[in-house]
Amino acid sequence: SPAMSPPGPPDGGWGWVVVFGAFISIGFAYAFPKGLAIFFKEIQDFFGTSYSEIAWVSSIMLATTYGAGPISSILVNRYGSRPVVMFGGLLCGVGMVSAAFCTSILQLYICVGFVTGFGLALNLQPSVIIIGKYFLKRRPIANGLAMAGSPVMLCTLAPLNQFLFDNFGWRGSFLILGAILLNCCVAGALFRPIGAATASGKTQAIEEGKATLKEEVTKDAMEMSSPMNVPTETKTEEEEGKDCCEKINQYLDFSLFKHRGFLIYLIGNVLMFLGFFAPIVFLAPYAKHIGIDEYSAAFLLSILAIVDMIARPTTGIIANSKWVRPRIQYFFSFSIAFNGTCHLLCPLASGYTGLVVYSVFFGLAFGMVCAMLFETLMDLVGAARFTSAVGLVTIAECCTILLGPPIGGTLIDTFGDYKYMFIKCGAVMVLAGTFLFIMNYYNYRMLAKEEKERKAKEEDPKSVRTENEVRNNWNKETTQDGPELEPLREEQEGLKKEVNGT
Repeated sequence: SPAMSPPGPPDGGWGWVVVFGAFISIGFAYAFPKGLAIFFKEIQDFFGTSYSEIAWVSSIMLATTYGAGPISSILVNRYGSRPVVMFGGLLCGVGMVSAAFCTSILQLYICVGFVTGFGLALNLQPSVIIIGKYFLKRRPIANGLAMAGSPVMLCTLAPLNQFLFDNFGWRGSFLILGAILLNCCVAGALFRPIGAATASGKTQAIEEGKATLKEEVTKDAMEMSSPMNVPTETKTEEEEGKDCCEKINQYLDFSLFKHRGFLIYLIGNVLMFLGFFAPIVFLAPYAKHIGIDEYSAAFLLSILAIVDMIARPTTGIIANSKWVRPRIQYFFSFSIAFNGTCHLLCPLASGYTGLVVYSVFFGLAFGMVCAMLFETLMDLVGAARFTSAVGLVTIAECCTILLGPPIGGTLIDTFGDYKYMFIKCGAVMVLAGTFLFIMNYYNYRMLAKEEKERKAKEEDPKSVRTENEVRNNWNKETTQDGPELEPLREEQEGLKKEVNGT
């Protein structure tokens, strides 16, 4: 095997700048709808609406952010990450500025919910996707760091929003927030594409190697071609590429619905999101309802966010360890159930201290889930189909995300008490966690069985591995098929000399 190449772009270098950009745009995409909850009580009084009506603002925003996932994925496949994120930032700014001039709750739904929500969708997907392009070995850590953007932003947005509100009222705040959101354009500008060809799903790994080299990212290719460091899906990506060509539908790969792991993930997540956001949306209003002052209520969101901030990268590092990575799905299901347990216990919290304790645990659980949300999906479907998978998952999730907070709001309106909302969320999440745990156990068993049958059939253990096996043998697999990659390596050596010569 060739000498270990220096850790080049695919696992570092400019990749860290990209992580920083993703950190900002993911941060806004996730934290913004929650940070807005600070204004809810006041907007509610201003328009004279009920809890569930005002909860729709957050809901529509979150749902649009997720539901527009496929559109975002298609645009990324078409134009690459950079322009999409920059356009998204522009939309966010426009949406919030126009929201400042709204005269009815319906106009708020449109400006904040749809326009800003769509802008955030264009921020979220490309950021997640580009990290997959820049990182392989350190991917869970990179994902964890980028996802930490959300709590960092929430931590600053909650008190900032309260401060803006006290000084400028909600209309003035919306204007200023619109301006702040334009920073997403700056973040997008950092997303330098890796190789022109990688954007289209049609090119094969070999051509990818060529293109990247011509971009003078020589180390990238060496990293790809050295079988020792990376259990890359070089082979499967190649096959995927050919498959995509044959598909009429090259942007959203619907064959994923035949993929057992993907379906399990999808059902579990759709269930989970029914109770995922409502507690955050209602945490500050709940505190104000009990009679806690505004700043302390906003501070609860900050506490949640600070814990979350520490939890995400930590989870990323734990998930990357050799004990957890092969069984990352179990870890994921545990964290969802843990999340649910927190909500179930929340009604027991009395007074501010109780709520602070709840915020700490909720932050920890929330961070664990978020850090692994995309990592587990990538682990199930492989990097090649990830773009499509993200799009399909988010469009399915958007229905439950849309319903979550208003159902919570309705429960609060009906019973005049917040505890039923927390119990509903907790129960749903515990159920989802249990479901994922049982089904993934079954999935791992089936994969092992299929692998045995295949081994028996082929007898030659060095034959090229299929996608399932690549994923199943994450830790066992150290070498790829030697001869398979040989021509690729020679080509890259040649190209490297050529580039260095020019």
